Amino acid sequence: MTVVIFAAIGVKAFYLLYIWLASAWIAGELSRRKGYGEKWGLGSGLLLSFIGVIVWLIVPARANSIWKERGWRRAKAHRVDSGTTKRA
Repeated sequence: MTVVIFAAIGVKAFYLLYIWLASAWIAGELSRRKGYGEKWGLGSGLLLSFIGVIVWLIVPARANSIWKERGWRRAKAHRVDSGTTKRA
């Protein structure tokens, strides 16, 4: 009986661990693109979990950051860099 309970807790903890790590990675990427460096985003993502991602979506980007120069989508960045649009 206790094995079943521990197994159920283990699966939930495993999914929460993935959410925690993914939110730290996303917050780190957002802070790097906004010009603040990856460490600030990783730290806030690890401490605040998913709230850290929301914080970095609200924080304004610096003037010379990738976020300001290329935008938030890679497809838009590709069109700006190459000057042409690829068609499938």
